[in-house]
Amino acid sequence: MKQPLIQLQNVYKQFGSTVVLDGVNLNIYKGETTTIIGKSGVGKSVLLKHLVGLIEQDKGEILIDGTPLTGMKTKQIAAFRNKISYMFQSTALFDSMTVFQNIALPLEENTRSGKKAIRAKVQEKMKQLDIIGIESKYPSQISGGMKKRVALARALVTDPEIVLFDEPTTGLDPIRKSAVHSMISNYQKKLGFTAIMVSHEIPDIFFISQRVAMLDEGKILFEGTPEAFQNSDEPAIQQFIQGLTTRHDDLTGVAHQTQGEQRFKEALARFNRYGIHFSIILLTVENLNEIYHQDVHAALKNLAHQAQKITRITDTCSRYGMNRILIILSDTRYDQAKKVCAKVVDGIKLSGGGIIKPYPEFCFSVSAGIAEVREGNRMEDVVAGAESSKSIVYEFNLC
Repeated sequence: MKQPLIQLQNVYKQFGSTVVLDGVNLNIYKGETTTIIGKSGVGKSVLLKHLVGLIEQDKGEILIDGTPLTGMKTKQIAAFRNKISYMFQSTALFDSMTVFQNIALPLEENTRSGKKAIRAKVQEKMKQLDIIGIESKYPSQISGGMKKRVALARALVTDPEIVLFDEPTTGLDPIRKSAVHSMISNYQKKLGFTAIMVSHEIPDIFFISQRVAMLDEGKILFEGTPEAFQNSDEPAIQQFIQGLTTRHDDLTGVAHQTQGEQRFKEALARFNRYGIHFSIILLTVENLNEIYHQDVHAALKNLAHQAQKITRITDTCSRYGMNRILIILSDTRYDQAKKVCAKVVDGIKLSGGGIIKPYPEFCFSVSAGIAEVREGNRMEDVVAGAESSKSIVYEFNLC
């Protein structure tokens, strides 16, 4: 069994007469993204700080690689904390400092690196996050989305093993939220750090997290995969999901993935019982997870709009993961689905893929795959069939 990187065992924390953590048990695994969710004011940020020893518990134990923090020597604790970085909710950039100075600050404060080494490291991180060219600008001179990327560059410049994200998309519109989520997800995979996030962005965080932990009334009510969380029969979990989930996906305006999956199950039940065939179209914005500019994420929104325009009242159009739109076409065979797909593609071409400005770093395309349900199919079989049949239907290449 895999050893957790960080373990909380029966942890208690009380401020005055208020009990915030009431016997918390939680495991954080190396190289994964774990998101802590829960209602406002339940102590998610307090829990986050306990995980890395920034707040000391009243009772219970916190273990790092199996070793209790309380049993570590001062040098060991300092070494552990040096592996940690933090991306604040408000970005916390210093207005009086340039972008370069903001990113360089952790190196200047926590290392003995010379100016030449610091400059090289800062430029490396700026290049990785595609923010070269704004070194001399001040935070007030760049956009909100760009500030998030600068804040992430500062968090990553020391090559931390653990990065804490406290509500990283607070105050952003749906398009910018999607860009920040894909940015965090991509760099976590690319650089391999352990990400621990506090967020209320449901269902968006399900797309980027390997594990979800729900804090409720001072205890961890659930810990596991996003899929298991969404399928849980626990009433408090379902109430929480329904309370935060709007009728439509915030970014695309179409149904959520869970709604789309439910409609698929219903269509499959009709097929198995009455022989009513149906087909799916899977539309994908390629490279979305690697491109963080808001205009590229606007392309996904436009793709959903074009798809929704051609669906009938009996069809379903839903988001499917970070970068895909799933269309379920009721009582439709493969040849008919091809004609529907052609209409969507025509709409995309006429709109130019969305309101996209000619930034030279853009290099992406839209693909479409079609599949018809067959006897014995499961949802994953039909989606896999659409994936295997997909081809590029629209390209926007300026790279």
